[in-house]
Amino acid sequence: MKKVYLREGNHDIQPRNSICSHGRLVDRRLLLATVQAYIHEEVEDVCFTARYQRLGAVRRRQKAWAQCVSMASRAYPALPPPVPCTTLCFSSDIFRVPKPSLRDRAIKTNQDLLPETPWINIFYDDFWGTLLTHSGSHKSYRPLCTLSFRLNHALGGLDPWGYHLVNVVLHCATTALFSSLSSLLLGSGCWSLLAGLLFAAHPIHTEAVAGIVGRADVGAALFFLLALRCYIRHCSLRTCGAHGRSWTWFLGTLACASCSMLWKEQGVTVLAVAGMYDVFVFHRLKLQQVPMFFQKKKNLHLLLSVFLLGSWGIILLACRLYWMGNKPPNFSNSDNPAADCPCILTRMLTFFFLPAMNVWLLLCPDMLSFDWSMDALPLLRSIADWRNLHTVAFYTSLLALAWFGLCHYPTKSKETNGKAHHVANGKSTNGHSCSSDYEHSTFYSNSVQMNGTNGTAKHYSSSLPTTESLVVFSLGLLAIPFIPATNLFFYVGFVVAERVLYIPSMGFCLLIAVAMRAFYVRLRRKSSRTLVIGCSAALVLLFGIKTVLRNRDWQNEEMLYKSGISVNPAKAWGNLGNVLKNQGKVVEAERAYRNALYYRRNMADMLYNLGLLLQENNRFSEALHYYKLAIGSRPTLASAYLNTGIVLMNQGRLDEAKRTFVTCADIPDENLKDPHAHKSSVTSCLYNLGKLLHEQGHQEEAISVYKEAIQKMPRQFAPQSLYNMMGEAYMRLNKLTEAEHWYKESLRAKPDHIPAHLTYGKLLAMTGQKTEAEKFFLKAIELDPTKGNCYMHYGQFLLEESRLLEAAEMAEKAAQLDSEEFDVVFSAAHMLRQASLNDAAEKYYRQAANLRPNYPAALMNLGAILHLNGKLQEAEANYLRALQLKPDDTITQSNLRKLWNIMEKQGLRTMAP
Repeated sequence: MKKVYLREGNHDIQPRNSICSHGRLVDRRLLLATVQAYIHEEVEDVCFTARYQRLGAVRRRQKAWAQCVSMASRAYPALPPPVPCTTLCFSSDIFRVPKPSLRDRAIKTNQDLLPETPWINIFYDDFWGTLLTHSGSHKSYRPLCTLSFRLNHALGGLDPWGYHLVNVVLHCATTALFSSLSSLLLGSGCWSLLAGLLFAAHPIHTEAVAGIVGRADVGAALFFLLALRCYIRHCSLRTCGAHGRSWTWFLGTLACASCSMLWKEQGVTVLAVAGMYDVFVFHRLKLQQVPMFFQKKKNLHLLLSVFLLGSWGIILLACRLYWMGNKPPNFSNSDNPAADCPCILTRMLTFFFLPAMNVWLLLCPDMLSFDWSMDALPLLRSIADWRNLHTVAFYTSLLALAWFGLCHYPTKSKETNGKAHHVANGKSTNGHSCSSDYEHSTFYSNSVQMNGTNGTAKHYSSSLPTTESLVVFSLGLLAIPFIPATNLFFYVGFVVAERVLYIPSMGFCLLIAVAMRAFYVRLRRKSSRTLVIGCSAALVLLFGIKTVLRNRDWQNEEMLYKSGISVNPAKAWGNLGNVLKNQGKVVEAERAYRNALYYRRNMADMLYNLGLLLQENNRFSEALHYYKLAIGSRPTLASAYLNTGIVLMNQGRLDEAKRTFVTCADIPDENLKDPHAHKSSVTSCLYNLGKLLHEQGHQEEAISVYKEAIQKMPRQFAPQSLYNMMGEAYMRLNKLTEAEHWYKESLRAKPDHIPAHLTYGKLLAMTGQKTEAEKFFLKAIELDPTKGNCYMHYGQFLLEESRLLEAAEMAEKAAQLDSEEFDVVFSAAHMLRQASLNDAAEKYYRQAANLRPNYPAALMNLGAILHLNGKLQEAEANYLRALQLKPDDTITQSNLRKLWNIMEKQGLRTMAP
């Protein structure tokens, strides 16, 4: 499949009545006033000063006007052009083949995606389609992501290409917004380009972009950045005195934060990140200055903004908790083993290690996996575990960076986009410059800083935030969105999940760019600076290569699961077994299942899957063994009960099958991960129990069981077979009105349901509606001309109408099409016999006897047709064989005596006693 390039950039359209200077909306009148003030030398030190202090007044005025006009013609800061293109290059490989990430519960079996399901249900169900208040719900409330899935489903069904296209578009848009944010903080030079490229190329994003369910993280990140951009604009306008427009942007922040949370829960953390930006970046406060700053009345605007951010966060979290029933989700031991560990020390050491592990994945994404559950990450059970050194090193580094950003005061030399600015007498002088920073000059011109002694506000004129401020902001952007996944405040359903790092990786990429810029500024030698640039380029290149290689792992399910064997062998081998089974590689699939069970013997799903594989290959005894093991491992696994009962039915152990079906029907769906699948299995159990009772002649009991099945039937269950069997039970009781009702219900549920056409046709024939009956038989044949059963039923109808030749033709057609189906072949032989076509009847009676050599009725009928055709000795042998299997059969005994009389008259030797 060809690579698809969506677009080359994400340039926002600027309103005509304003201009944008890197995130700050500036009214044209304010700009003109500033320029006029500057020309009349009423404003000093607004960053024009450093560039033009050596120019004459006339030349200074001319350049000021020229650059202001240039500013007025610009919209949002243009992205570094390679970034969105690079994102597409890294992402385009995922279009080549369908991916394995159309998760069954999120996409394939999620009823909320279907057009017949009311769209409002999305706001009451979790991400997987389970009612949010259900005890087994995952509590993942992401309605906007589910709505996007529903739109994909409406446009393209289950074709993976459309789903991946949306993921890539969202990733490109997110990368564009992040690059724009980096330009605000680092300037439009090489360092913002570095941050954008790192984010575009980072391998940790592969799961979020290539995996369909990862869309929740990408969508949340998009609105996360939109909320942050709105708040940055709010801060700028608030300082300028444009309070009306400022609070409009603030409302946009709250709205985007809400949308981010409705894409994924961690999106709500943008409110905390925005507050951190306001305090530590926009106002450039140090930790010890914060209390003093908030005591000043003139700083109430900052206090009000932060207070409203916190209040809105509390409201969103309270609504979220209420909407999910005020109950936390329940997770299994395999999802998060540390959370289920009884040892407090083990839990504490493991949970403190997990953030270090995640940062290591960001720093060195060498070993990635589609799943980190079960034993993929061994628990830290003692202080002697060497991994505790990683924990200590991580938190030491984190605290050192936090101290540098929050408590360390900048020196007189400040970095601005790779250049050293020296401050003297309150004015900045530019040491040297290789690129224009004019575009960023006015963004921070109104920011303030607290005086350390008296708490008064001091206006800054620096064009960009200080390194210390950027370190604090980067750490906040890295750590705060990750807090919900730390297990420190509440347990989550995973140990490590690469897609969860999608938003925190923004802080990581920004921190790397800040560090590289700081090294570049502090190093004086050209060779050293070249080395820094080379290391940055090498890092982007290595990340890009790893992303391309990781994308290849996601090209199909088999490659993905093979890539995870080294990290999570139990889960990877089990999923690989499913893939190999679907490919028809039975031996390899069985080996994969057994490998999975070697690593984890109590996996109920793998035991069940192995049993299912064995059952499909007619190894019923082995299948039954593994089904029982699966039930022992998970007593609520309804599908294992269902298939156990089916195997027992095939083995003739009908009483055991009944007990198994009844046990399954009584299993509640509380605290089950997938209640919809459980209800479907329970309904199927009741269906098979009713069918068993129906075949034994207990029609009233069968109807009672069918009614219970209808009551427990979930929305996604296909009810046509159940309704049809209900009609057959009523027909056996000669309640034709009720039977007709259920046949019609079956056809209403599925208009092309062939069994309902056949049974309803039989009912119409019984009630004398011959013409209508024949139409239903012919319709069944039209729906599937290759199904012999349809011809058989139509042949029986023709036989009852004494249309013998037509009936014989239908019988032979049925037997030819379904030559391996005993019922079809046996019935065809009957019809041919009744049509006096004894030679053809003999052929199919022989075929039926070969299909079931130990079935007395088949042998008896074969003996009878041979008797009629004069093949007396063969007839005798078949009669005797039938009597060995069923000695008390009076018809066979009578036929055998008649045969012996004929043979004696003809002087033939008999086996008579």
